Amino acid sequence: MDEDEEGEEEEDDDEEEEEVEDEQPLDTEASESFELDSPAERSGHIAVVDRNIMYVWGGYKNTQNHGFFDLYLPRNEIWTYNMESGVWTKHVAGGNLHTSMSGSCGVCVDGVLYLFGGHHARGNTNRIYRLPLRAPSLVWEEMRDLKGLPPSCKDKLGCWVQKNKLIFFGGYGYAAKEPHQGTFEYDESSSLVWDSPGRGWNNHIHILDLETSTWTNNSFNFFNFSSFVPGNTPSPRAAHACATVGNRGYVFGGRYKNYRLNDLYYIDLDTWEWHEMSVPQQGPVGRSWHSFTPVSPDHIFLFGGFTTDRETLSDAWLYHVSKNEWKPFKHSHTERPRLWHTACSGPDGEVFVFGGCANNLLSHHRAVSCKSYLNKDTFLYIH
Repeated sequence: MDEDEEGEEEEDDDEEEEEVEDEQPLDTEASESFELDSPAERSGHIAVVDRNIMYVWGGYKNTQNHGFFDLYLPRNEIWTYNMESGVWTKHVAGGNLHTSMSGSCGVCVDGVLYLFGGHHARGNTNRIYRLPLRAPSLVWEEMRDLKGLPPSCKDKLGCWVQKNKLIFFGGYGYAAKEPHQGTFEYDESSSLVWDSPGRGWNNHIHILDLETSTWTNNSFNFFNFSSFVPGNTPSPRAAHACATVGNRGYVFGGRYKNYRLNDLYYIDLDTWEWHEMSVPQQGPVGRSWHSFTPVSPDHIFLFGGFTTDRETLSDAWLYHVSKNEWKPFKHSHTERPRLWHTACSGPDGEVFVFGGCANNLLSHHRAVSCKSYLNKDTFLYIH
């Protein structure tokens, strides 16, 4: 598993832990489900909603025996959760998905799940797949022969959706071999372990046009990027959270170097201009590995995450878009903190929170034999 990387790698227990932005399992995939009637506990997974069904894929699970490495969840396994009946169902998907992963970016557009990037035992990838969710059977299809310059290999990035375009932002991974507009900040500690060539954080924007099957980024003249104001551009980051509200793509927090941020930006998806929004002193603290979920045309729900001081959070906030106003959200799950979970908006204003890690997953001494990962909780928000 790797954090921003958010993360860090595990070293020998006798050595001092280093922040290397990547803690990862070996090339170890679980051969079968751990539970028969519900998905295995996990973090670093993806979850999307189509109609009233939530689809869960990927991530990894702690082994229950001390000394064993974490296990990636099977690549061909998809779990669905019916938000009306509350029933979990396991599905086996076909196709050519090449490996199990954590930290991938998943988004649903018109009944199709798109899966980009991620981290596996041999590093990062920039492959992209599609999975039609309304077909008679679930079959992964790698999207090949795309035109344009693709993003570099990375994980823990964010995505906005606008006008049949997937707009990816930030992440942690390898430096691009070809020039991308924006900033790549090399993580000097990333090459110290696992024979890594070195990775870092970026603030690149890449757009995949689903109609033309073309990658573009803001070094191209395909869009009018003249309104970009460099001073207002968010810093490189990973393990941040993105939300699309109208024609705005919001991003909150994430990790950059040794800091977990609490800044809030939005990019106007029509003019491509960045805007930094104020966050009050008594607002949410800096964090990474949190969720930021639109719950109405004017509200975004923030939950959980991981602080610079390595505290796992259980607080929740509502961001009022038109007023640029933050308000704490009271809930009954304050004793169940988590990070690297997923959160999906339901049909009646609910937020369905699934999975995640309950403690400091960057620690050598995390309790692998206990329930570090939590199953579904529901936060009710009626807009």
